[in-house]
Amino acid sequence: MSSKKYSIYKMAVVGLMAAMVFVATNFRIEIPTPLGKTMLHLGNVMCILSGILFGGTVGGLAAGFGSAIFDLFDPAFAPEFWITFIMKFAMGYTAGRISHMGSFNGENRKINAVAAVAGAALYVLLYISKTIILQYVVLESKWEAVLAVAGTKFMVSSANAIIAVIASLALSAAIRPALKSAGVFEKFESR
Repeated sequence: MSSKKYSIYKMAVVGLMAAMVFVATNFRIEIPTPLGKTMLHLGNVMCILSGILFGGTVGGLAAGFGSAIFDLFDPAFAPEFWITFIMKFAMGYTAGRISHMGSFNGENRKINAVAAVAGAALYVLLYISKTIILQYVVLESKWEAVLAVAGTKFMVSSANAIIAVIASLALSAAIRPALKSAGVFEKFESR
């Protein structure tokens, strides 16, 4: 019997992990900048963890939906929810694809470390690129202001990335054995 690509079980996992991304993003410190706000938060931890535990597609969807829903609840971020979906999807998908490449299935800690760093670094790159494009091209801000905002957001995003890598790897190492002994991964792959 071949497994379905998108089973009810996988959709439930996407929903559960998206909810965890949403909740973790609410643990934040908002930082105002001259041209908008940024925040230090724990949502990226769950974005990367989703990918490491459940692979690229599930991790990407959970990261994207959870973060986009968070944005929809904040008037400052709501207009960009679709951009957030794409960038967070890329982070979770990248981490998941790398950690599950070949026969690793997210169990190799060294590969997971590479996956977490790659996912976090890609997100920082995408976020800073979006910030520069939005500030310079769309809002037509002066280059000095754009650099000031991008610099602030780079520092905060880098701190988010470091926290996300360390915490997601620690959580993965702690949670994976329990999920494995409960048969979650067997159910996940067989459906």
